[in-house]
Amino acid sequence: MLEINYLEIVKMLLDKLISQEEQIKVGAKRMANSILQGGIIHAFGSGHSALIAKEISGRAGGLVPVNVIPEPSDGMAERVEGYGATLLNWYAQRYRLNPGEVVIVVSTSGRNPLPIEIALGAKERGLYTIAITSLPYSKRVSSRHSSGKRLFEVVDLVLDTGVPPGDAVVNIPKIGEKAGPVSTIIGGLLANMLILCTIEEIVNQGVIPPILMSQNLDEADQHNRILKEKYRDRLSW
Repeated sequence: MLEINYLEIVKMLLDKLISQEEQIKVGAKRMANSILQGGIIHAFGSGHSALIAKEISGRAGGLVPVNVIPEPSDGMAERVEGYGATLLNWYAQRYRLNPGEVVIVVSTSGRNPLPIEIALGAKERGLYTIAITSLPYSKRVSSRHSSGKRLFEVVDLVLDTGVPPGDAVVNIPKIGEKAGPVSTIIGGLLANMLILCTIEEIVNQGVIPPILMSQNLDEADQHNRILKEKYRDRLSW
């Protein structure tokens, strides 16, 4: 029965995302305008949050001009202040961070220096910053960054996953602990809702959006090759 409880809680959290339609539209308009002007979208996450960033980059059915800011430590250095600034400097030199582009920063707790520094550094360079984070979680914990601020306090737009503190949602009888994390499921859906809304915005402006086709479709290779060529010096995939 634990899996059924898990499913019910996930459904409840998913239903709450509808209330953020306006925020999603605001972010999507920024993303669409950037792409229409030749820019790309940058996505970042550390540890398991990196899965959500990767979900929207190089993804069949997603937009081509989306690049992941890599995080080599896989979360081990997310508490180290200064690491995020160094990482972003390297990325900017390799792939460029142009004013007016958009950075999506994913962090469920939003408390560690790494995602906060990525957002701050992007804003300093004139980029628009979007956080995919959990307000119920983040507001319950203190910041580990010297500024005393959490991710939701430093970005331009917040998309709230609503994930509870600790991420796990299912009470395990007899042991008094919880299991069943939900941040990847909710965050991934929220990120794809943002991408779909961006696609809609581009279409509404009379332009064919650069959508990546699955490489397992016979006609995909030529389609994808043409689109990727336009952004080849700015994509890592």
